[in-house]
Amino acid sequence: MIENGLVNLERQASAEGLLLRIQVRRPLNLWALRLSVGKYIAPEKIQILGEMKAWAYNQRSGLQLDTMQVRKDSPKGLGHLIWASTMAWALEETNCRNARLLAIFDDSLQHKKLIRYFQKRGFKNVRDVGSAPLDWPLRIIWGGSGSLMIASCEEVYKTSCQLWELNLK
Repeated sequence: MIENGLVNLERQASAEGLLLRIQVRRPLNLWALRLSVGKYIAPEKIQILGEMKAWAYNQRSGLQLDTMQVRKDSPKGLGHLIWASTMAWALEETNCRNARLLAIFDDSLQHKKLIRYFQKRGFKNVRDVGSAPLDWPLRIIWGGSGSLMIASCEEVYKTSCQLWELNLK
């Protein structure tokens, strides 16, 4: 378990001139998360540099990761901050101890890159989601076929924090 992880990450982001914001909604006992990192480009205007969208509905299934985007012109390490902050939120605010995602199969080269990227974060491939009737619910949730991957939120948090902190030096 982590303590004050999200607060510490917010402070670090602020020291780098970044704004870390989390929007959480609770429709039908479901946590819907949108975590964004941005920077001020004018006194009343913020440019979003990256974000993660996720949801959680019970401890057994854990945190469901949907979309992670980072602008190409973002500061180095921003993705690590987003991953670490998302996992810190899950560990501090929910019962989730595991996270899962679907590495979408768009084309074989891109799919291999996604798998490698997620494995570096600590995700393990559980099974492929294809066209079998049992796969339909997952295809509806994530919008396609791919590789279902699961990781410990704490492991992803620790890995991402280490990578983020390396970029601060």
